[in-house]
Amino acid sequence: MITTTDLSADLKAIAEKVKAGQRITDEEALLLFEKASLGFVGSLANEVRIRKNGDKVYFNRNFHIEPTNVCVFSCNFCSYSKLYAKRDEGWELNIDQMLHMVKKYDGQPITEVHIVGGVHPKMDLQFFADLLKAIKTHRPELHIKAFTAVEYDYMFRKAKVSVEEGLRFLIEAGLNSIPGGGAEIFHPEIREKICADKVNADGWLLIHETAHQLGLHSNATMLYGHIEKHEHLVDHMRRLRELQDKTGGFNTFIPLKFRNKDNDMSNIPESTLVEDMKTYAIARIYLDNFPHLKAYWPMLGRQNAQLSLSFGVDDIDGTIDDTTKIYSMAGSEEQTPSMSTEELVTLIKQAKRIPVERDTLYNEIKNYGSADRKEVNPAMN
Repeated sequence: MITTTDLSADLKAIAEKVKAGQRITDEEALLLFEKASLGFVGSLANEVRIRKNGDKVYFNRNFHIEPTNVCVFSCNFCSYSKLYAKRDEGWELNIDQMLHMVKKYDGQPITEVHIVGGVHPKMDLQFFADLLKAIKTHRPELHIKAFTAVEYDYMFRKAKVSVEEGLRFLIEAGLNSIPGGGAEIFHPEIREKICADKVNADGWLLIHETAHQLGLHSNATMLYGHIEKHEHLVDHMRRLRELQDKTGGFNTFIPLKFRNKDNDMSNIPESTLVEDMKTYAIARIYLDNFPHLKAYWPMLGRQNAQLSLSFGVDDIDGTIDDTTKIYSMAGSEEQTPSMSTEELVTLIKQAKRIPVERDTLYNEIKNYGSADRKEVNPAMN
């Protein structure tokens, strides 16, 4: 039986490890989830944030293309997709339509297009290679971050090519990096219940490992706040931490909050704000080899994304420009997700942080805080 004294000693030991820059164990992460206060983990997460990135908070100028919401898979948590049998209820964009979306940003300082969508059986490897080539022909400098591991797994299997062959083919067509979607929860006990028919944890990790070996960077996500338990979250992050030890190819980790509108898991209450912030903080503490922790503001909402900056987060994604429907259809705080650069800068400065515009690979484009350091809380330096 653990006494209050023992618990205090255990938490103190964890705090000492974190302050010394030492890695915490799975058991210690679980203890933080179950026994530590929000203030305690928030304080430790901020120590890690400051050590890694100071008071900088990153964002980029980006927009999304979602080729289709028609999907062969039926994930219980998804409010976005329409099964292929009901494809008349969804949308399917052709290459010309998507290229028109790119052309809308001609002359604007956009640095990234983010392309993800449903898994459509007629949108195959060649189709997406042609899309990438068309975008690069029109705007060669635009960074293309495209397709989740779920999409890759399907298109590669359908094309009867290996993961390496398929990725090389798309790299030649213009692919620059990979988003982190489709990870959900790796543990088979949970994955079987929420997304049984799509690529498993090993397949997701293999695709990202192969991408890293080929010189691509990628992101990683985790869908939290549904039927999983704390040990499943720790298991998920452990697998990511192990792969990052091996390849160093992940840029950022993005916890994604489950939203319960219009899906097969609508009976499950959403996580509280305290649980949200605690998940961010513990992720920042545990994933010691991830350079960045991102709060996806269209999913959390502006105010909560701003709050997350006090719990280890150093990135709040980009301008988006109302080009994504994945979370608005699930009942997110932002039903029209669009923020100007000026709004993002203001939001970050209000949190006493230094706004930094970045490209996809975290090369700094513009630091908006150099002349305003008086706004930064000296206690946070």
